[in-house]
Amino acid sequence: MKTITTSLTANEAVQALLAGIESENMRVVAHINGQANAAKMGKEVPADQILEVFRPDFAIRVWSACKAAGHDIPLRIHVYEEGDEVKVACRLPTEVFAPFDSAELNEVGVELDGIFNNILSKITGN
Repeated sequence: MKTITTSLTANEAVQALLAGIESENMRVVAHINGQANAAKMGKEVPADQILEVFRPDFAIRVWSACKAAGHDIPLRIHVYEEGDEVKVACRLPTEVFAPFDSAELNEVGVELDGIFNNILSKITGN
């Protein structure tokens, strides 16, 4: 799991990640906003948001390489507050796909690792 502590607020980190997702030509499949959902119940919780990210052409490649790996897509980026820190965590694609022991799937993972690292760089400026 790649975890980055950022100086951005959680909302700023999410906005930077959304911009990175768009610049990498990926898609947000779902945006789960835990604190907004808790607020609907009258509860206040620290920031906790999940971005589910993928793209149809990559899904087709994953299914072709290993149909069972379809269970693990879309991939997730988790933005959360822990104490006074904002963290962004992501299991990189090669890590997600490793248990399937497929050379073809690993190639897709390597390509996606580069894309996800570029997305994550939007919160660090690297």
